[in-house]
Amino acid sequence: MSATPQGQRILALAFPRLPTDRIARKRWGPSWRSAAPPERPPLVTAGRERSAMRLMALDRKALEAGLKPGQGLAEARAMCLGLDAVPADPQADRQFLAALADWCSRYTPLVARDGMDGLFLDITGCSHLFGGEEGLIADALSRLSAMGLEVEGAIADTPGLAWAVARFTPAAAPQARIVPTGERAERLAPLPVQALRLDPLVVEGLTKAGLRLAGDLLALPRAPLARRFGPMPLLRLDQATGREDEPISPRLPVAGLSCERRLAEPVTREEDILFLAGELARGLLPMLEQRGLGGRLFELSLFRVDGAVFHVHAGSSRPLRDARRIEALFAGRFAALQEDLDAGYGFETARLSVSHAEPLESRQMDLGRPAETADSLADFIDQASARFGPDCLKMPVLLESHLPERASALVPAREGLAAEAGPPASASPFRPVRPIRLFRYPEPVEAVAEVPDGPPVQFRWRRAVHRVVKAEGPERIGAEWWIDGEEAPTRDYYRIEDEDGRRYWLYRQGLYDREPAQPRWFMHGLFA
Repeated sequence: MSATPQGQRILALAFPRLPTDRIARKRWGPSWRSAAPPERPPLVTAGRERSAMRLMALDRKALEAGLKPGQGLAEARAMCLGLDAVPADPQADRQFLAALADWCSRYTPLVARDGMDGLFLDITGCSHLFGGEEGLIADALSRLSAMGLEVEGAIADTPGLAWAVARFTPAAAPQARIVPTGERAERLAPLPVQALRLDPLVVEGLTKAGLRLAGDLLALPRAPLARRFGPMPLLRLDQATGREDEPISPRLPVAGLSCERRLAEPVTREEDILFLAGELARGLLPMLEQRGLGGRLFELSLFRVDGAVFHVHAGSSRPLRDARRIEALFAGRFAALQEDLDAGYGFETARLSVSHAEPLESRQMDLGRPAETADSLADFIDQASARFGPDCLKMPVLLESHLPERASALVPAREGLAAEAGPPASASPFRPVRPIRLFRYPEPVEAVAEVPDGPPVQFRWRRAVHRVVKAEGPERIGAEWWIDGEEAPTRDYYRIEDEDGRRYWLYRQGLYDREPAQPRWFMHGLFA
């Protein structure tokens, strides 16, 4: 019985010379394989391992010269005069692999990393857009090779089998790298046990036992094999043959809605890109209307001819479907990016995705204003945020807290306007009077009360003494123990009027004989 999802198809890509290909591309450009001089020395990367400098990655020339990964750098220089050794940079390799994953998203949004030298692409339901699986894998391998990369690939029902075929099948035509559904065991059997992604020590033990091929393990009883070599060989066999599911985790969230356009001629001008964004937004309109949604966050992905990918994000304060307004958002973003968006030789593919959507309800327009000015505030906030960043405008919003200093906050105006557009907060049956001016931080005062739990009759604040003629309260506010801890003191608030008619908002922090802390008085606000 198969545990693999029905109809799943996985494309595995392997880049066996990724570090050296990255360096070569940087030195000689994407066409370095055809343009590099024939006398180019072998290229390797070296790093410190076990207190010695050793070879980490080798190009094809270094392998033909007899060098091996893990070999000492001094020994390698003695064997190969003129060896071109570059310090290993794993971080740069990871960034380069991430850029390749972005580039591969032209085939499917479900792209996952496979270690430091490979990618998994879930192409289920995508191959017909490229002329079938043969056309898709041929297009991917040819484009990546033209970018100066040594690459191998295979398509199968499971990630494990696609990984094995891609790395352990000699170079062949694209159709030979496609494993038809139902032929998993047959294609896995002739491959070496290294194709099962096992630990080198396990592979060594299997080889010593005479088990050199995956087919040798398929023919053995499972219980003795597990007792001798552990559970991993059986797990890898089951994953490759589909008896055990092996899900892949996409490196980026998958947008719910997207629209893509492949261009016959690359575009370079900003106005052409904006026009294309508007056309893609119109393509999204039927899908948004069908679901009753509007986009709050949009992502425009631009695939350049040389393989670079640019992602431009634009957000809105309210759900949008209007292509004109979506296009205007990206116009503001392009104005902010300026030189960061380099079209180079042009963009050949563009995709507009809705990263975040919310319900969009029809609402009555204000008959006293023209339709084009009905959302002028939202348009202004969106344009300013797109041009100068989301934090350029802020507005106060209410928060769920009963402590006054935590009951409001300044948030980006785009988020604040969206919060105002939501359902109204339920009306409270008790609305205490609050001062117009509230201090950001309560200020300590010295107060004298007739009784310990009563209002003050006199207090000293900012070096001035005030005599109290009227007092209302207390209004007791309990501490938020889930934030400040269980020992946080309670507050008793009083509305105070002094002999000059000025009104204040004071509170006593702490309760006599009930809380361990000594009660203290604070000034928190002023009434008009």
